[in-house]
Amino acid sequence: MTISSRFSVAIHILSLLEINKDGISTSEYISGSVNTNPVVIRRIMGMLNKAGLVQVRTGVAGSKLSRPLDQITLLDVYHAVHVVEEDGLFAVHDHPNPDCPVGNNIQSSIEPIFSLAQKAMENTLAAVTLQDVVDEISAKATSV
Repeated sequence: MTISSRFSVAIHILSLLEINKDGISTSEYISGSVNTNPVVIRRIMGMLNKAGLVQVRTGVAGSKLSRPLDQITLLDVYHAVHVVEEDGLFAVHDHPNPDCPVGNNIQSSIEPIFSLAQKAMENTLAAVTLQDVVDEISAKATSV
């Protein structure tokens, strides 16, 4: 099981908006880069717009970032596209056997560990900005 691809697609969209900031970034243009349906792009763009990360102009072709790249963290993007709820990254199986010593105690034993692991991942995402991602993309694109 993996985290929803909405997260990586959202990072792709935001990076493309910056790299193509002098051009017109329609959902069709973006969908060509992501290699998906424009409807998927519009749905994710709506989430990013609602989170205040992009400005979408209805009826006018093109979108743009709402904030500078160094002020948007990957955690902002992660939350914007509703990847998982708080303490919801790791699911614990329902209804273990309460008559079994393991079944009776497994959830309370592993849930705090799962919560710490999710917080560690979120701290990592909070330390990386879109500027870092775009710089990496640009460096790789110029080295080819």
